[in-house]
Amino acid sequence: MDPYTPRARPPRKNNLTLSAKEYTKITGTIASVRRNRQLSDDIDEEIDSRVHNSRETRVKSNESSFIAETSFVRAPLNSRVGATISTPKSKGKAREDVLDHLPIDIQEAIILEDLLYVLMGIEGTHVTCHPDYSPEDDDPLLGIRFVVSSPLDPPLRDLTERVLPLGTYYTAISAFVESRSHLDFGLVNHALCAAIRDMLKEYQTLLSQLEHAFNTSPQFTLQKLWFYIHPTVHTLSLIYQLVLELANTDDDEASSLSSSSVDEEQNARDEALGLGGAKLKAVLSEITKSSAGAAVPVKGGEVLTIIYERMQSMSGDPTACKVFGTLLSAAGIPYAQMLREWITTGRLHDPYEEFCVKESKFISKGILEVDYTDEYWERRYTLRDGSTSSSKRQHTGVPPPRTPGGRLPGGACIPPSLEGWKYKVLLAGKYLNVIRECGIELQASQRQVNEQQLSMDDQKLYKFVEDAYTHANHTLLQLLLRDQQLIPRLRSLKRYFFLSQSSFLTHLLDLAHAELKKPAKLASIVKLQSLLDLALTSEDALFREDVKVSIASTGLYEWLLKVISVSGVIGGDDGEGALDGAGQEDAKKDRDKDRDEKKPMLAIEALALDYTVKFPLSLVISRKTILRYQLIFRFLLHLKNVEQSLASMWIEQKTAAWRKPVPNHPDFEQWRLRVLLLRARMLAFVQQILAFVTFEVLEPNWRSLEAKLAKVTTVDQLLRDHVDFLDTCLKECMLTSAKLLRAYSRMIVTCSTFALYSSSFTKSASQALAAAESGDGDQAMGKRWDFLKKFESNFNHWYFHLDCVQYYASSENVSLLPLVVRLSSIKSMS
Repeated sequence: MDPYTPRARPPRKNNLTLSAKEYTKITGTIASVRRNRQLSDDIDEEIDSRVHNSRETRVKSNESSFIAETSFVRAPLNSRVGATISTPKSKGKAREDVLDHLPIDIQEAIILEDLLYVLMGIEGTHVTCHPDYSPEDDDPLLGIRFVVSSPLDPPLRDLTERVLPLGTYYTAISAFVESRSHLDFGLVNHALCAAIRDMLKEYQTLLSQLEHAFNTSPQFTLQKLWFYIHPTVHTLSLIYQLVLELANTDDDEASSLSSSSVDEEQNARDEALGLGGAKLKAVLSEITKSSAGAAVPVKGGEVLTIIYERMQSMSGDPTACKVFGTLLSAAGIPYAQMLREWITTGRLHDPYEEFCVKESKFISKGILEVDYTDEYWERRYTLRDGSTSSSKRQHTGVPPPRTPGGRLPGGACIPPSLEGWKYKVLLAGKYLNVIRECGIELQASQRQVNEQQLSMDDQKLYKFVEDAYTHANHTLLQLLLRDQQLIPRLRSLKRYFFLSQSSFLTHLLDLAHAELKKPAKLASIVKLQSLLDLALTSEDALFREDVKVSIASTGLYEWLLKVISVSGVIGGDDGEGALDGAGQEDAKKDRDKDRDEKKPMLAIEALALDYTVKFPLSLVISRKTILRYQLIFRFLLHLKNVEQSLASMWIEQKTAAWRKPVPNHPDFEQWRLRVLLLRARMLAFVQQILAFVTFEVLEPNWRSLEAKLAKVTTVDQLLRDHVDFLDTCLKECMLTSAKLLRAYSRMIVTCSTFALYSSSFTKSASQALAAAESGDGDQAMGKRWDFLKKFESNFNHWYFHLDCVQYYASSENVSLLPLVVRLSSIKSMS
């Protein structure tokens, strides 16, 4: 409805057809109005004279003048504001006596005029501000409390006190709109204030109509005023309650970030990403200083959450549902626009940090000391609430929750309508960013351009998010599988790291035999890389230029035990220990014993392969997954090396010193048989472990992965299936159980050490054979038995590994049952 502009009153007619009572009431009302305008009459006369002069000037110059419209100058609202500002108020008993000696009709007319002041937040003559109110000290967001300061007839006072809360609501809401329209409060608050401002315009239109009725209608009474504004009281009370909650939630103490939390955030970032350098630390220190102690105002998703919760809690009130629904729809438009741009183009335009997704601009590939591209994309865009779909770990930098209720502040508070879709919202934008990083520019489809404006309370929002997520997923999946040749890459990884259908390792071990026997610190990586390239060239292998040689700094089993004792799993994200007290104590003893008996690690024990993968394949074949491949490769390489050593020992033991019969020396014959039997048992043990890992674990799991990749439909599923495949292989290879790994590693070390003494055993056999042939007697036979029994006792002691395997196969890992059968045949050889 258009605002009403009063016009000049028509000349009064002489033939009035009113009763005496009505005439008295009208004249009393007019007298009351004129009495309050005494001071403004002089101003009006001056304006009239100016208007008269301007009219004469206009006649002379034949030009129109806006100020000639006297009806505008003499508008009731203008005169009232002027009278309110200029007229001195009577105080004390003098003012009270005015109403005491007036009839009820006159009191009603005077109070009606004051109420029209109060409804606009202006103090009247007899309805004034509360005595305790102070404009300088009181919070304007609480509104101005009005009271009736003069005695009134009880019915009039009752109706007046019903109307007075509207003045408080209006002043509080107006103050909220004015204060929350600043830039610091974000786009959602701006949209909310605009919607409230539109509602206040309707309220002001109502006031102008009431004012017109007051000045023109003799039947306009206080009861009619209450009848007209009664629905508005409930509407403004709902908005007032919302304003109070938004104002009271904005608490500096609950929403400020302490400097200690910022320091912890910085340390976590540095530790996780391996960041360093004085320049970077200086940049992060500036970020810390600027954000320490900064308050997080109520904005963004938190505003939408508060409105949504109020609408849900008052769902039985149709007026409340309509008011809050209108405000939620209007306030959510900027949020929905940010959401649309993020999930359709991958661009994050969030100048006031209101959206649920945040961009950590301090993380860039330029500051990474190592190109961990998967880490870059994992931490570049995250949810503000710290949650992640890939692990239980939460990201740092999450603001502390509000003290009352525990709700996260600002943009970290995700609207309830998006809570179940937040991961899809995050991943849709991240996948589009991956595509953009590959040089493929994205544009919203024509259907999305023509889509109607989204609203946070619209059911179409969920379908839009689902469609955008599906489109981003499908586009990136096709890019990985078709353009980037992901499946051939994974097959090459299997070939190189799992030693399947490839003889390059045997060729490499033959070529680099001398170099691999050196200590790890003295081995030449350049020479080993050249020999690896030569071994791969002979096979014409795919992607052989991406395979590199690396030397590990620690032994395989030592490193595995350390990782398991800290995190419980390989590549785990949690920092909680998985071992009990006894297990940790045993691990500590083993580490102390290894430290005491530590010898320089040979290059063959530290040899590992690395694989270079470029973006975007690095998202699937990440550094974490390559680490898992490396662990399996080193495990298989160690088994192959021990098997070759024991096989070489078997070839050496085919000489005359081991085969020539010595009938007159039965003790020597028994010693030779025991050495041969121990070597056979060790070789059978290593071969059974190697066969089990190759044919019972790696090959079946790889076939299962290939079947899943043929049916994969989302990038999430692709990443999950790949990681699950590697974790399953590690678990079934017994590399994730501390007890199994400790027993198994001891047995393998015993076998490799036994193979190292192959020449010593041959030398002892030759000496014993020469002594037997000379007939002088063998004085060193006792030492030979002692030396052999140490290996036998050590091997038999750690052979309770079979019992551990049986226990885990029956309780935790059924896939170990074939290994139990294989190891049982070795036990019968003893």
